[in-house]
Amino acid sequence: MNKKLPIAKPWIEAIHAYVPGKSRADDGRELIKLSANENPLGTSPAALAAMRGAVPPARYPDPDSRALREALGDLHGIDPARIVCGTGSDELLNLAAQGYAGPGDEVIYVRYGFSVYDIAARRCGATPVIAPDRDYGTDVDALLALVNEKTRVVFIANPNNPTGSFLPRGEIARLHAALPSDVLFVLDQAYAEYLAPEDDDGGLALAAAHGNVLVTRTFSKIYGLAGERIGWATGAPGLIATLNRIRGPFNVSSTGQAAALAALADQDFVRHSREHNRAERARFVAALEQIGNHGLRPVPSQANFVLILFEGALTAEAAQEGLARTGYATRWLPGQGLPQGLRITIGTAEQMDEITATLREMTQAMAGATAR
Repeated sequence: MNKKLPIAKPWIEAIHAYVPGKSRADDGRELIKLSANENPLGTSPAALAAMRGAVPPARYPDPDSRALREALGDLHGIDPARIVCGTGSDELLNLAAQGYAGPGDEVIYVRYGFSVYDIAARRCGATPVIAPDRDYGTDVDALLALVNEKTRVVFIANPNNPTGSFLPRGEIARLHAALPSDVLFVLDQAYAEYLAPEDDDGGLALAAAHGNVLVTRTFSKIYGLAGERIGWATGAPGLIATLNRIRGPFNVSSTGQAAALAALADQDFVRHSREHNRAERARFVAALEQIGNHGLRPVPSQANFVLILFEGALTAEAAQEGLARTGYATRWLPGQGLPQGLRITIGTAEQMDEITATLREMTQAMAGATAR
């Protein structure tokens, strides 16, 4: 007997599922994970202590994350009513597309942008439109040239993942000013806390002043709470109301809320993490530039990782394999159109020294083999 089976919508079938960074070698060995941009310094001790004292798991968490929203409002000068929390910022990015786009609509993001944007667009039946980049960064004029009457959402990550590129305040303001008022501008600031305060791109101010700007942030990066999946967004009351209508009813766990609340209070840990990242990133880039004559080009980064372009004899795939043999998981990016790119999270000083030494040895060995 022939039985019909459920058939997924064609736009769902078109989605390429998100592929997380590796943590194990192909032979099953556990690797030091520098593939997912987690904080190498771990988590604030205050946050860990708060998790141990959280509400018993038999009870539902606060569905509105009220205390966390109030603390976020205090820290950033935002009315808590204009904040919504989510299961990581990923949930909120997906909800933004779902709330404002659908079949027949277009969602724009930049080439070499965060892979979740494509998923978010397709998940709601909208058509993803990819804007050309400018040397692996956002080209505002190229993006604006693609805006038309079908455009409903524009996604920008700043700093960008996976390239680390950054748009200054003036360019973000120029992009927003040129968008129609009925187009939702989603500014993904997952790595914003790694910026020096003077480099603020002005996104939170735009979200406070305009009805079509949504800023998303996460506790997964500098706050060291990736395993708890906590994100937040801010925007005009209407935008927040839309996300609240369609988010999960208990979408942030009790332990996650407690940990995030304590992590916000420990800004010394945040500053220490930012300073460590800035120093080690600069040291790593300088070391890469010393071996750059072998075809290694680091893309300028304002995040907690560096994208290395392999433009010589040593390929990004071979470099990833060599680093895995040394004991490190890094992120090779052929699925994002960067087969020549390897993204490496900034780790501890010792880890970055070992990464550098391995890359130097591999490039020298490759140069020697080519010379023969």
